[in-house]
Amino acid sequence: MPGFLLENQYGERLGSAPEGGLGERDYFLVFFPFAFSRVCTGELEALEALRPELQSRGVRILAVSVDHKYALRAYAQELGLGFDLLADFWPHGAVATAFGCFDAVRGMATRSTFLVSGGRVAAHFASPVGQGRDPEDYRAAVDSLRAGSGEGAGAPD
Repeated sequence: MPGFLLENQYGERLGSAPEGGLGERDYFLVFFPFAFSRVCTGELEALEALRPELQSRGVRILAVSVDHKYALRAYAQELGLGFDLLADFWPHGAVATAFGCFDAVRGMATRSTFLVSGGRVAAHFASPVGQGRDPEDYRAAVDSLRAGSGEGAGAPD
C-alpha cells in the first residue's frame, strides 16, 4: 500500500506515515473528484449518515480530493461533516496517483474507496465519476473484514 501524509481541512497532518497518526487503525480512504459538486455532495452526506455506525465498528472515514484545505474546510462546514477531508492539493493528485485513482486529463481523483486495516488494503471498490458509491458497499467491506478477523462470529450455543 502506498504511504501518504496529507493535511486535513484544519491543517492537521494525517496519514499512514509514522507522523500521520493512523498507525494500525482501520479506515476508509475515500477518493472523490471535487468539493461542492452535486454527486460528491450526495455521496459525502451519505457517508456522514453512515459515520456513527462505522465508528461504532472501529472504522474511521478519511475523504480525499485535490481541493485545497481551505475549500475543504468550507465544504465540511457547509455539509456538517464529522470526518476528515484530506487535501491532495500539492503535488497535485500525488496520493491519488499512488493509489491508481487519478485522472490526469481532468486533474481529479476518481471515485475509489480503499478499506485499510493493519496498514494493508483489505478491500477496494469504485464507481464511475458521475455515480456515487453505494453506502452498502462500505458495510459489506467492514462485514468482510470483521468476518475474516473472527469478530462478530457467533459462539456456539
